[in-house]
Amino acid sequence: MKIAFQMDPIAGVDINADSSFRLAEEAQSRGHELFYYGPDQLAYEEGRITARGHRMTVQRVAGEPAILQPEEVVDLADYDVIWLRQDPPFDMHYITTTHLLDRLAGQTLVVNDPFWVRNYPEKLLVLNFPELTPPTTVARDLRTIRAFKERHGDVILKPLYGNGGAGVFKLDAQDRNLSSLHELFTGFSREPLIVQKYLPAVTAGDKRVILVDGEPVGAINRVPAEGEVRSNMHVGGRPEKVELTARDMEICAAIGPTLRDKGQVFVGIDVIGDYLTEINVTSPTGIQELERFDGINVAEKIWQAIEAKCV
Repeated sequence: MKIAFQMDPIAGVDINADSSFRLAEEAQSRGHELFYYGPDQLAYEEGRITARGHRMTVQRVAGEPAILQPEEVVDLADYDVIWLRQDPPFDMHYITTTHLLDRLAGQTLVVNDPFWVRNYPEKLLVLNFPELTPPTTVARDLRTIRAFKERHGDVILKPLYGNGGAGVFKLDAQDRNLSSLHELFTGFSREPLIVQKYLPAVTAGDKRVILVDGEPVGAINRVPAEGEVRSNMHVGGRPEKVELTARDMEICAAIGPTLRDKGQVFVGIDVIGDYLTEINVTSPTGIQELERFDGINVAEKIWQAIEAKCV
């Protein structure tokens, strides 16, 4: 098949951790042809959805993860699969790429389905499952956020469309910085904030469970660094081997049908203790860590699911 990757600059990826690289590597091993372009190079041109990029061969060489052919413009309708893999922020630039890729429906399989990536961003899709999540409020109004904090004491405050642990704050019951943080966030963004009851179980780790076409295939535990409340690997969280619990399977069984029905093939959910906190559909990570811990080929399972949809 002909496979295109819409992703951030490939020259900077970590060959031992990046999930997009691993997906491309597995596709190449299965005989598929690869094309790479950045989201800035996606365009609508007189009825066609095009991309300016490079045919590529990936290689597990540090500092040179891909060999790129000369730049060319391709019609993405000629491709079998397009991977939507650039990182958030989930801003209007990101949203516009999903609108453009939507226009390929019925011609090219886009993974994850851009319509539902746009309508189900990570921190909002969890609102469909309140019975699985900690107490949560999404608001821009300071009085609403302050009232939530007064009800629940220690809370986590974070930008609604952020990623990688950026801008995440823990505020304890005596903290006096809420107004200042609200002023800071609202000073540069019109977006609401999300606030959740703090879960002390995070000190033991924030579990990333990977689902393929709605089915769990395994998990890794991300333990916060000393003195940190955030467990994201981008900010120093340490990955550990972990088993799926009965509660994890219950959560996956509840959300799996929605993910499968909405074309979300590769998803990473975050579970702290017994609670679901995020459903990551934009550019989830964790494939390589899970493969090393569990000795399974997660990328193969993802490609098997995609190839079945392309028959």
